[in-house]
Amino acid sequence: GYIQACRGLMISAVCLGFFGAIFGLIGMKCTKVGGSDQTKAKIACLAGLVFILSGLCSMTSCSLYANRITSEFFDPSFVAQKYELGAALFIGWAGASLCIIGGSIFCFSIAENSNSPRRGYAYNGAASVMSSRTKVHNSVPDKTPPKPFDKNAYV
Repeated sequence: GYIQACRGLMISAVCLGFFGAIFGLIGMKCTKVGGSDQTKAKIACLAGLVFILSGLCSMTSCSLYANRITSEFFDPSFVAQKYELGAALFIGWAGASLCIIGGSIFCFSIAENSNSPRRGYAYNGAASVMSSRTKVHNSVPDKTPPKPFDKNAYV
């Protein structure tokens, strides 16, 4: 029974992670889908909550399975084959932790948008008036006319 519960929790974690990724892509500022910046921030926060829920499902599944394995391992009356904690459980815990951390980062993206809007900086132009083309050289000027496809024709 506990194996079926762990499978169900892991399948729900994978499905929630998939939908969290979709919501995360829609909620990013670089996409054109999703509406205004405030709507995108709410969608990103929803993606964060879904990722946190996915991480909690995965963490619960790994912890439930590890609890059962350790209780069977240290039980002297248990005579069937005993298992030990393997790399898959540790990878599951690490992945669940990263999912929870990433979801909380997504949730904090809505707080960044609630501040005052960003101010742009105006470009004031170059500080120098003379460019390299207008400098006066003391050398003898070249009398040949410029070619139409010279390297400076497109600059």
